[in-house]
Amino acid sequence: MRAAKLYPKDRVVLREVGFRDGLQLVKQPPPTAQKKEWLNAEHAAGVRHFEVGSFLPVARFPQFADVREMIDAVSALKDGFSSALALNERGAADALATGVDEIMFVVSATEAHSQANTRRSRAEAVEMAARINRRRLETGDTAPVFSTAISMSFGCTLSGTVKPAEVLRLAEALAAAGSDMIALADTVGFAGPRQVAQMAREMRGVIGEIPVSMHFHDTRGLAIANCAAALDNGVRILDGSLGGLGGCPFAPGATGNVAFEDMAFLCQTMGFDTGIDIGMLADARTILERVLPDEPLHGALAVWYRHLLERI
Repeated sequence: MRAAKLYPKDRVVLREVGFRDGLQLVKQPPPTAQKKEWLNAEHAAGVRHFEVGSFLPVARFPQFADVREMIDAVSALKDGFSSALALNERGAADALATGVDEIMFVVSATEAHSQANTRRSRAEAVEMAARINRRRLETGDTAPVFSTAISMSFGCTLSGTVKPAEVLRLAEALAAAGSDMIALADTVGFAGPRQVAQMAREMRGVIGEIPVSMHFHDTRGLAIANCAAALDNGVRILDGSLGGLGGCPFAPGATGNVAFEDMAFLCQTMGFDTGIDIGMLADARTILERVLPDEPLHGALAVWYRHLLERI
């Protein structure tokens, strides 16, 4: 199965989501040539999984107008895997016409965010996921991996507390709809390590052997601690963005993702082999500093690494 190739059970997989989540709120997205420079630098550092954009109306989301070109750029890399977001059947159809390795579909954990984000109920979103999966399987052996994410899994700025039972119910429904991988997204950074650990353990009893991913934002400074809790409790797929870029335009108060370089360093200190060269990854961050001069970048590792170089 292609899912096993993208997400082998015997190693940690770190997904770079900066090209999609990271660019959702930037004032001036970089041109395609600079995105490719960023992509190539991270790939040279050992990163292999890239979420490169969304199949959304270009008029509203011009930063993703080059999503097809970015998919092709990843395909040209050795052992590179591309992922792209599709929020509806039209977007999924557009994605299926490309060589993308993975289609990601999102369902909200709360009705309020579901309506704000996609103007559909959670039940309607699950039904749509099943339809997209059926259409995906019609493409045969070349079918991309179909993954689903549950946004607001640990708390919602629109609805407040999110009951874990609701998230688990949605996960079970998405597994039945045909998901190859299910991600839990802390869209606005409400999670703490204890919540993460509990959810990671309970997910196994609900969706069995389907891979689980987690996606953390650093709103309250706990993203890296949450990554550690996820790893300690069997999660082997994590999302991050170089420099901590990111945020959801439909989630008030959303801030950036966990800094990819900090997350990779955490994995190294915990004994997980990610195949990523931390020094080269820190160097790749300088590209963002140049192409996104008006965007604040976050993360502790880059500050330490730069200080170390100045002392040499």
